[in-house]
Amino acid sequence: MDQMTDWSPFTQRARDWFETLRTRICTAFEDIEREAGSDAAFSYTPWDRHTEDDSEGGGGVRAVMKGRVFEKVGVNVSTVHGTFAPQFAGTINGASADAPGFTATGISLVAHMANPHVPAVHMNTRFLTTSKAWFGGGADLNPPIPYAEDTEAFHAAFRAACAPFDPGWYERYAKWADEYFFIPHRGVSRGVGGIFYDHLECAAEAQWDRNFAFTRAVGEAFLEVFPRIVRRRMGAEWTPADKQTQLEWRGRYAEFNLVYDRGTLFGLKTGGNVDAILMSLPPEAVWS
Repeated sequence: MDQMTDWSPFTQRARDWFETLRTRICTAFEDIEREAGSDAAFSYTPWDRHTEDDSEGGGGVRAVMKGRVFEKVGVNVSTVHGTFAPQFAGTINGASADAPGFTATGISLVAHMANPHVPAVHMNTRFLTTSKAWFGGGADLNPPIPYAEDTEAFHAAFRAACAPFDPGWYERYAKWADEYFFIPHRGVSRGVGGIFYDHLECAAEAQWDRNFAFTRAVGEAFLEVFPRIVRRRMGAEWTPADKQTQLEWRGRYAEFNLVYDRGTLFGLKTGGNVDAILMSLPPEAVWS
């Protein structure tokens, strides 16, 4: 099939899916709050992307909830377009100082939990175009107090999501997650892994269809497995020592997101909403 040149209808299809997934995730998380006797709900704040020349550059919606189970959870969807700064363009797949244009749409989620026995979690999937078009994303589990049963369930969900597309993808993307979600200056992993993929390129419509189907499978896997893990742990009793462990672990999480995370850097370099970009930071943390 010929090389695609106009990806705008496909960007819209991806955006529609990300927005639908956001609604379903927010509903699922609010249901958990109801089960815990809380009336917490997401608040939605739209934002417009800032551009240096004040041209229209897209935007998004920041959804945040602070409840009894979810101490702080953000689920953001953004769809933006414009040009990269020349010094940043060369770091992005398919972009350069001579061809700095881009579009990007995606969903990004981070949940920090009240109970130290309930793992925090991150999930992000996205579709970008420059001179190339590709999907990326993944999800990783971040327990302050790890449980092998939770880790196994989380990985099993994403192993099953990968299996219909390529038998080697799970091992490849799980290894990529282990390497990516690592804090070099601490010499420790941020959590217990998951999957991470990037530059899943779409040179033609058939490739887009396959890669989009995989990205949807990743979202479905997250929506199935994480609420199940939350319900398993949210009633567990915890001690002040458990809380201290959680707060110290959150400090490590914040270090990774501020120093190494690609999504944080991309958002800040492209005029994204600062509050939405930094919603990944925990509501409280300590450094001993």
